Amino acid sequence: MLGRTLQRELAGHEIVVADLPEWDITKDDELVERMTSVSPDVVVHCAAMTKVDDCEAKRDLAFKLNEEGSRNVAMACKACGARLIAISTDYVFSGEPPREPWAWSETDIPRPRTVYGASKYAGEQMVQMIHPDDSVILRIAWLYGAGGPSFVHTMAKLGADASGAPLKVVDDQRGNPTSTKVVADVVKFLLTRPDVSGIVHGTCEDQATWYELTLELKRLLGDRFPRAVVPCTTDEFPRPAPRPRNSALKKSVLNVLGYRTPPWRAALADFVASEFGPTA
Repeated sequence: MLGRTLQRELAGHEIVVADLPEWDITKDDELVERMTSVSPDVVVHCAAMTKVDDCEAKRDLAFKLNEEGSRNVAMACKACGARLIAISTDYVFSGEPPREPWAWSETDIPRPRTVYGASKYAGEQMVQMIHPDDSVILRIAWLYGAGGPSFVHTMAKLGADASGAPLKVVDDQRGNPTSTKVVADVVKFLLTRPDVSGIVHGTCEDQATWYELTLELKRLLGDRFPRAVVPCTTDEFPRPAPRPRNSALKKSVLNVLGYRTPPWRAALADFVASEFGPTA
């Protein structure tokens, strides 16, 4: 989903789409050879195992893709002198903030509580160990984008069923709903700042719960979302992987650089208009 948006938004650049089966991040020697033959200026590393519950059941695979894969990408970038922008996640944090409201900064210490978060954090560490001077760890969260799949697409589909019982949506988890367009814009900004390295948070501004996000989607869709929505707790929907209570990210680095991401409501309105048609 993010890859599709990046291809569209970076159309003015010369792009090589590196995807399976030709490009396999688990095969280090082949990856170095392919990367060297292409000789890119910048690599945007989006490949990952991102299904949080699947990662709990398939720990070895999660670390193979998210840790070892990121190590291999970093080694290939170092070998051919490419800058690396590696996509990471809010799940590297515990999600248990010391106070409300809270947003995690780039300098806060990660303490992941899931296999997904731990494997992605291990990948971050690999990138920073192997290619520290010319890499960016770009953490994003609560992603939705053209074509999906995403929470927004699921809620829009379920909300269209007027005959269904009220939708129960979790109201005790907080984060930054973020469109792939916003992330692509952050990537484009980072392309203009080759001096930036290290950890950068790239989500939309302001916080929401999943319930608040759904209410805003319902408002924007109007008659296309007739179904009622009611709040519920995380405990009512137990999952194999624990969900963070608050994984909102503070954009300290971007703000220091003079860059501001849009509020999540504005980004959602733009997305709904482009994906589903005019908003209410």
